[in-house]
Amino acid sequence: MTASRTTTRTAATTRLDRLVGEVKDIVGRGLPHHRTARLVGERLAPHLGAGDLLTAHQSEGDPGHYRQHVLHAEDDGSFSIVSLVWLPGQRTAIHDHVSWCVTGVHTGREDERRYELVPGRTASRLVATREVVNEQGAVCGFAPPGDIHRVWNAGSDKAISLHIYGADITRLGTSIRRVYEPPQGEH
Repeated sequence: MTASRTTTRTAATTRLDRLVGEVKDIVGRGLPHHRTARLVGERLAPHLGAGDLLTAHQSEGDPGHYRQHVLHAEDDGSFSIVSLVWLPGQRTAIHDHVSWCVTGVHTGREDERRYELVPGRTASRLVATREVVNEQGAVCGFAPPGDIHRVWNAGSDKAISLHIYGADITRLGTSIRRVYEPPQGEH
């Protein structure tokens, strides 16, 4: 499947409003990015899987590619929250991010491959370092550098994840900083 996506902006539920307030409190502390990501992940975890977190519209997929629903973008640009809806077989390109990010699996599961750039004599090369299966309720956080990965839905059911970024992706257009060519032999 293609790695492109569509973006829609939607209204919040009461539970989502509560999560926004919790994230705003943490981001407002001005902590280092890794600490901010860890604390935001702790606040996100209890909301995952809750039936009142997302509306039906915020859970809709797209048969052509994974779909992004913008759930919140803070007015000062300090963070944004999106839901990503993955139908079976949909995936991202290998990429890194413009800011710290926290992801949590709301429903289903997501497969992830993490990478690092290894310096070479003439150029750096991308090397896969870890395979992870993120089940419902799993939370992880990243902060550049060292946040290169690919995510996909290898399951037979729809998967939904929430992503919280330390930037306003409605202004930037994406959370992706760079896209990488797969290592030789990988598609």
